[in-house]
Amino acid sequence: MTALLTGLVSLLVFGAVILVHELGHFLAARHCGIHVEEFSVGFGPKLLQRRRGNTLYTLRLFPLGGYNLFSALPEELDEGEESAPPAPPSPAKPRRHSLFPVVVQDQPFEEATAWQRFYVTLCGALMNFVLGFVVLLVLVLTSGKLASTTVAQFTDNSQSYADGLREGDTILKVDGQVCRTISDLSARFDGTAQPHDFTVLRGGQVVQLPGVTVGTSTNADGNTIAIDFRVAALPKTPWHVLQRTGTLFRYYSTAILGGFWQLATGQVGVEELSGPIGTATTIGQAIQYGWQDVFSLLALITINIGIFNLLPIPALDGCKLIFLLIEAVFGRAVPQKLQMVVNTAGMALLLWLMVFVTMQDLTRFL
Repeated sequence: MTALLTGLVSLLVFGAVILVHELGHFLAARHCGIHVEEFSVGFGPKLLQRRRGNTLYTLRLFPLGGYNLFSALPEELDEGEESAPPAPPSPAKPRRHSLFPVVVQDQPFEEATAWQRFYVTLCGALMNFVLGFVVLLVLVLTSGKLASTTVAQFTDNSQSYADGLREGDTILKVDGQVCRTISDLSARFDGTAQPHDFTVLRGGQVVQLPGVTVGTSTNADGNTIAIDFRVAALPKTPWHVLQRTGTLFRYYSTAILGGFWQLATGQVGVEELSGPIGTATTIGQAIQYGWQDVFSLLALITINIGIFNLLPIPALDGCKLIFLLIEAVFGRAVPQKLQMVVNTAGMALLLWLMVFVTMQDLTRFL
């Protein structure tokens, strides 16, 4: 039963992340007047289909995301399916203040302007970021109190109080690092008793507190935590909720970018990566702790996919965006042969990496 539930939730998580990505491309294409032959939810054999306008909407058997088909040759259509008669190009109504104005409705993707194709390519990753922000917003809204960085009380025999920290102090920096949330603050301490330089707001004045040692304490559940004081709760106003959501989004994004940087600079090896099997295993572990952990992992995965797709790696959207940017700025496209060679090499590398991490997952988790 646990394995079945893990598989089902993993399908929903992966499916949602991929589908939202493709939905971003689809909505951007529609906005730019680019023809989308088919927008599919899922892969494999068709279960349902409906044509609206010149776009075929399909529901397919395997719920692993979806895809966009921007153009289709007659032989690519399913047997027995007739293509809709092409609508004659017609000028669209001008849109004011539009960065990507529609010139011709249902134009082929290849005939759209470079900026329009850039926008369509970019919006896949942007929708991943939107999904991540919405999921984090739900987590913040359903969480308990929002902790501030203002000291509310000290534990017994608090070393930080003895070294000058006081109730009502709003902690601005620790060792020169800005602390906007309790997560930022907690990250500055590792549970060892060592002095830190504090910058606090006290009575409307910025005060420097050098050499403050923060000891450990025990929370209500009996767990040891790395600080010997408690912080005040923030009221759950829309501003505080959005601020906390934005801070969590920044924290996730920074951690992901840091991981990619460590990988690129050789600080960590590719053997540390996890593929679909490893991710599904992590999802299974998150299920045991509750839906909040699953949602947190969903936010991490979708933000990760968004950032990964924007990396300037051949075959990914990031590399395509570079080619489109060159075309838009210089008015001349990068030769198709060069693009094909670069993207083919990148695809081969990505396939090798996928096989490698899958084998690693099989060795590690099975």
